[in-house]
Amino acid sequence: MSGDGGAILAVEGLRAAYGQAQVLFGVDLALHRGEVAALMGRNGAGKSTTLKAVMGLVPATGGKVVFEGRDVTGWEPFRVARIGLGYVPEERRIFTDLTVFENLDVGRRAAADGRAPWTPERLFSVFPNLAEMKARRASAMSGGEQQMLTIARTLMGNPRAVLLDEPSEGLAPVIVEQMADAVLRMKKEGIAVLLSEQNLNFASAVSDRAYVIEKGAVRYEGTTEELEARDEVREAYLTV
Repeated sequence: MSGDGGAILAVEGLRAAYGQAQVLFGVDLALHRGEVAALMGRNGAGKSTTLKAVMGLVPATGGKVVFEGRDVTGWEPFRVARIGLGYVPEERRIFTDLTVFENLDVGRRAAADGRAPWTPERLFSVFPNLAEMKARRASAMSGGEQQMLTIARTLMGNPRAVLLDEPSEGLAPVIVEQMADAVLRMKKEGIAVLLSEQNLNFASAVSDRAYVIEKGAVRYEGTTEELEARDEVREAYLTV
């Protein structure tokens, strides 16, 4: 079992389905405080569904999700978010009619544990692109800029852990570099990050450990460095 008492997030035997179609078959994983872990796999392997099931966006049909010692299985997503678990979806879901600054203000929540709260000014130091367009409507931003805004808005809620779905997908290389810097900044600030990812180079640049999922079950767990050295694992579960 991957989860343990030192984990901020422990997922045990998680099962989930879309209607009659079972998608997750007993996923076990753990995320420790201040670390970055990558959930890797091909398209359709179950990465995004795992994050959605952890967040309560897809109902769990079995297993358990424990966040900071509290069993949150079956909770509605807004309740999970309120106790400090942030979620950044792949499809972004920003308010396109609002400006960058207004989007950030919508996400504002007080820090509950005495930490220095995230402010627009702090976030602009992480995402300098956003600082240059804080009065711009989100509809006028590129896809990569919108992805940055989604992460920044999530951080305005002062989460202690973040689920980050496919952060490098479809982005220009320069934006991917900035996204990697943002993940490392989150780690430096003590925020635990679980990201779903197909890009091993990106995962290797930011993550401490990796889980590899295939057909809704974890097939491999180890450090990212170990995964890079395991040609047979990459060929079996990551190559297209």
